[in-house]
Amino acid sequence: MEEKIIVCISCYYKGYDFMDEMKKLGNKIILVTSESLKEKNWPWHAIEEVFYMSELKPSVWNLEHLVQGFSHLMKTRKVDAVVALDDYDVEKAALIRETFRIPGMGQTTHRYFRDKLAMRQKAKDSGINVPEFTAVFNNDQVDQFTDKVPAPWVLKPRSEASASGIKKLSSKDELWAELDALGEERHLFLLESFKPGDVFHVDSLTFNKEIVFTSASKYLAPPMQVSHEGGVFRTKTLGRYSEEFKALDEVNAKVLSSFGLLNGATHTEFIRGKADGKWYFLETSSRVGGAHIPDLVEASSNINIWREWAKIEDALLRGKTYQASKPTGYFSGLIVALIKDKHPDYSAFENEEAVKFLPIDHHVGIVYKSSDPEIIQERLDSAAEKIQAEMLNILPPKSKLTS
Repeated sequence: MEEKIIVCISCYYKGYDFMDEMKKLGNKIILVTSESLKEKNWPWHAIEEVFYMSELKPSVWNLEHLVQGFSHLMKTRKVDAVVALDDYDVEKAALIRETFRIPGMGQTTHRYFRDKLAMRQKAKDSGINVPEFTAVFNNDQVDQFTDKVPAPWVLKPRSEASASGIKKLSSKDELWAELDALGEERHLFLLESFKPGDVFHVDSLTFNKEIVFTSASKYLAPPMQVSHEGGVFRTKTLGRYSEEFKALDEVNAKVLSSFGLLNGATHTEFIRGKADGKWYFLETSSRVGGAHIPDLVEASSNINIWREWAKIEDALLRGKTYQASKPTGYFSGLIVALIKDKHPDYSAFENEEAVKFLPIDHHVGIVYKSSDPEIIQERLDSAAEKIQAEMLNILPPKSKLTS
């Protein structure tokens, strides 16, 4: 069997299972990552070579240097695929693929999975509900929007992963002060109506344009709230036969086909408006969900999204077919919170449903699994109460919790 060379790009420490699985399938892995991550526990047994990039600021590399380095690498190695392991790497991987004509998602499609303005426009044009939004390039356009759409509004970065840098604004004065403060960076933001409601996430796998696996879950505290106010991040899976699951499955399929996704893992978020009960598309990304969501998905379905994504990439490289295994129908819940101690004492949290304690410094992280959704909710509630009362750290050591 011919060995294929896969370059994995990651400016965060993630994708251990993906690289391990790729190696098992008989491929060669080259990792390109940030210099600051040298000491991390990467799957060194699976990695043939590693190249380090210095950071201009967290997760930002000099793209010219990346292209030059890749050009040097290509002289002696035939690269078959380039894979972005984090949201921040999607652009980097698309640039490399386009420059060196490597198959996979190029820069046109990647915008729909990275630029929130492009994805909203595309969703709207495809007949998918989105909160009212506007670009903020033009003053008159911003004024027209704020006259027509009542506050509060949300000013969002167009391409920051998850909830970093989002500002909620309740008056025009506040908005103009923020836009002025952004200065030269203003064009990198968009403005949208703030819609109160429950936020859901759909994690899926696609092979040859067909969605082969879907998991749908509901956040019990939206990521925006957690990243802004500290606190406890919780999410739980929905039953596969529930009305909510069916509605999300349908709208997720519409988003991915409209956006032109051909293959791979996606993490997509929707909100169910409190006022009208309608489903609104919030954002999508062509990667595995962060914040330990893969652990939640695996507990309920017995499907490891990272490993299945590796199998999809391998099947594409070798012209084989791919079939996902049938998911199990358990319910699962996930709780993650920033705490004072470096290593939490989990003894008080041990019970039959706690199937995994996540080893993250300065965090408590627990995955629950049960055939009864009510038990999951009870476990998440009692754990949250205990964490909030005894362990929570509101002033964070620098951490990244993106979903």
